[in-house]
Amino acid sequence: MKFGIIRERKNPPDKRVVLSPKACQKVLNTYSKAEIIVEPSPIRAYADADYQDLDITVANDMESCDVLLGVKEVPIDALIPHKKYFFFSHTIKKQPYNRDLLRAILDKNIELYDHEVITNKQEQRVVAFGRYAGIVGAYNGFRAYGLKYDAFQLPKANDLPDQQALIEELKNIKLPNIKVLLTGRGRVGNGAREMLDGMGMRRVNVTEFLEEIFNEPVYCQIDAGEYNKRKDGVRGNKADFFANPEEYKSNFFRFAKVTDFYIAGHFYGQGAPYLFTRDDAKHVDFKIKVVADISCDIDGPVASTIKPSTIADPIYGYDPATESEADFKNENAIAVMAVDNLPCELPRDASEGFGEAFIKNVIPAFFNNDKDGVLERARMTKEGKLTERFSYLKDYIA
Repeated sequence: MKFGIIRERKNPPDKRVVLSPKACQKVLNTYSKAEIIVEPSPIRAYADADYQDLDITVANDMESCDVLLGVKEVPIDALIPHKKYFFFSHTIKKQPYNRDLLRAILDKNIELYDHEVITNKQEQRVVAFGRYAGIVGAYNGFRAYGLKYDAFQLPKANDLPDQQALIEELKNIKLPNIKVLLTGRGRVGNGAREMLDGMGMRRVNVTEFLEEIFNEPVYCQIDAGEYNKRKDGVRGNKADFFANPEEYKSNFFRFAKVTDFYIAGHFYGQGAPYLFTRDDAKHVDFKIKVVADISCDIDGPVASTIKPSTIADPIYGYDPATESEADFKNENAIAVMAVDNLPCELPRDASEGFGEAFIKNVIPAFFNNDKDGVLERARMTKEGKLTERFSYLKDYIA
């Protein structure tokens, strides 16, 4: 089985890679029938020489490979017909901007395996960059706070080498006695929590957060059951919420009344209530002035997220009164950090973590006849057609 590590061609450039040099070496040492060719790249977080130093072949020879591994969408004109491709296609939610990409994949008889739908038997995702989105998103949120209030200046995350360097920077800042709210307990939320714990911020429970005043900065991490409640007044739980989101309404405003800085690291599903609306943000008791929206659902559950921001220009302001963009330093504006490709700012850390998961959960399937169905579940297209599991996309490509 010959794997090709393709060069990322999407703009803006993405420095991440599915398999780092050491990850490639691990695959080759573990599977005698594995071969790997790395396509040369001027932008990858690892130089071509880093692979060559470990005797990994670097060559413009992707046509000879059986399976091609990438991170972001492959431009249509770069797709090689009749290959197996792994990348984030951003088509499973019928994203209109990638409709032509999925059509081209079918036309070129490509087997597409989307990283986002690689799951175990329990249908849980097994490869993702979410932890690193949380790590960088939390850091960027504090950077936004410092800039909004001229309180401190943090370097950009992508100017620092790794997570530990980010934590060391956060340890050096002096915060007032603010309350920081974090939503989500998945990969993203827990990645953000690593940063809050790493910088030594005190964690408090919901009752303490809502009712007490502190003489130090504190944070509280909450999940769906704490920021939503059933409409009928019956006590709900997280499992019930995910099964029946339409039966719930937001219970978030009680947090918004006491929160200074909000980190959004939750998963938002169709039919779920918004956390806070544009009307909520206008309310005299609404206190939040800095939002790090790692989840970054535009015009969605976090009303202040009206557009994505970029690594180059990560912060914008939202004026609740006009419901429009404003200078984030304005007194009445909410400073919003909504970069939608946060793991790109820690490309080496993110690549290493992703590669470990890919080697553990995906690579074995190529050598054990896919005994656990990992490849079967993730295969979106085959022989020019959508697989049954993804047949719901027929109207999307029609």
